[in-house]
Amino acid sequence: MAMKKKRYALVVDSRKCINCKACAVACKAENEVPVGRFRNWINEARQGEYPKLRIDFEPEQCHHCEHPSCARVCPTGATWVRKDGIVLVDYDDCIGCRYCMVACPYEARYFHEESGTVHKCTLCSHRIDGGELPACVATCPSKVRVFGDLEDSSSRIHELLATRRYRLKEPQTGNGPQLYYLL
Repeated sequence: MAMKKKRYALVVDSRKCINCKACAVACKAENEVPVGRFRNWINEARQGEYPKLRIDFEPEQCHHCEHPSCARVCPTGATWVRKDGIVLVDYDDCIGCRYCMVACPYEARYFHEESGTVHKCTLCSHRIDGGELPACVATCPSKVRVFGDLEDSSSRIHELLATRRYRLKEPQTGNGPQLYYLL
């Protein structure tokens, strides 16, 4: 029997974000991200004027694009896309040229000084391969991120995208981002 194709993605409901940064802490611990570097983070946008002020929080990370510009510019092919849509870096092939950092419209990569290579979110592919959720998804107390298979019509992510309005950041790049923000 043939294996069913998977295409992983994230849906983010920013309205639920309380800026606790549990996602960033979980990611750093799970992936041994160096101090001062991040694979995911929370953007803050201040809206309005006193006395009617508010701060909107928007979780951000690699968008695991279908056609990532970071992979297109990589001279060694170190950045690649798995069959399930996860964008990864082969650190043995990465020469640290940082072209991918310049090409990424989401600024989702950082240079790892000790290894001399570029790092980014892997959606915790090692956890996914073991049947677990990415650390940022599993840890979030307010369930801001929903992870799932876009090809599975019975999944929560499929349901959200079919029933709620959403937006993609930077769709004009042609990258095909797979991080969806609910409106």
